[in-house]
Amino acid sequence: MCYWFYWGDSVSRGTIMNYMDLKKEIREVQDYPKKGISFKDITTLIKNHDALNYVIDSIVNEFKDKGVTKVVGLEARGFIFGGAIASRLNAGFVPVRKKNKLPYKTMSESYELEYGVDKIEMHLDGLVSNDIVLIHDDLLATGGTAHAALRMVERCGVEKVYFSFVCDLEFIDTPSKRVLSNYETQVLVKYS
Repeated sequence: MCYWFYWGDSVSRGTIMNYMDLKKEIREVQDYPKKGISFKDITTLIKNHDALNYVIDSIVNEFKDKGVTKVVGLEARGFIFGGAIASRLNAGFVPVRKKNKLPYKTMSESYELEYGVDKIEMHLDGLVSNDIVLIHDDLLATGGTAHAALRMVERCGVEKVYFSFVCDLEFIDTPSKRVLSNYETQVLVKYS
């Protein structure tokens, strides 16, 4: 839940927020998409307007004074929050999609998932070198997708990069996650 403050004729969200246990809002689906995986299903979180707004407010409050000019959202669940976060930060939104989903010239990076290998792409003109970028996704598991996105962002010459994730599977330790640990990162729900 958040509080609303009124100034004159306008309504704006305040920064005072009650704590919400988001882990209670996330459904865990065992053996999906394959045996041994405990899938963190955020659809139960996003259908609850209080939880949805809590996530967006929390991320915006964390990064509102960082000068973010672009939010890079990772397909597909990173899009759910990414556009709203970008709008609230007065930043642009740059989608990072799976291969062959973007209509213009792209750059690409391969990455390993917790259950396979894939490739992501971003438009060549999505970022410029003086952008300040927030890379957002719903889940940090192996860090492969986020690390691949980081490599594309860095290829654009961007020097200031932040990360936000709704969930982190802290019990997974990989070289990609160790690289990401060098960046300022916000995580709302941690699974140890």
